[in-house]
Amino acid sequence: MKVLKCKSSFFISFFILFLFWVVFSGRFDGFHLGLGVISCAIVSWFVSDLSTPDPRPISMFRLWLNFILYFPWLIWQIFLANIHVLLLVLSPNMMDRIDPHIVKIKTRMRDRLALVTFANSITLTPGTITVNVSIYGDLSVHAIDKESAAGLPGEMERRVAGIFGE
Repeated sequence: MKVLKCKSSFFISFFILFLFWVVFSGRFDGFHLGLGVISCAIVSWFVSDLSTPDPRPISMFRLWLNFILYFPWLIWQIFLANIHVLLLVLSPNMMDRIDPHIVKIKTRMRDRLALVTFANSITLTPGTITVNVSIYGDLSVHAIDKESAAGLPGEMERRVAGIFGE
């Protein structure tokens, strides 16, 4: 049964990765498509067991679809955080506004991939860095100021939990 589960996870991961390869490479000759097939097959083989705890095809499809819908929102949050950090750095009273501190977050998520996705989403957002993640859902986040930490865990946690059905 494990071989069957890994097979479906492998093919779904391969298809999605190869789709990205074709779209982003912009090269459609045999050599580059061949490299794409080889690269995507190797990566899919390595990550097929890590993709999701329930790698049935419909579950994998739903996971990827939810992640693809989450991605534009994350990009927007990264943009907003960049503007916030830019204004913070260019502020004449920058030294008064910067207040670096560690924020402890207790999340309800237990899925390891969900925790990693949440921690990486926080780190990708300028002004915050996840410095520790435990398998029990405890995160330590370094924030550059109080405003950067104010939204944690909040909407980001809700959206990441939605991706993984938690």
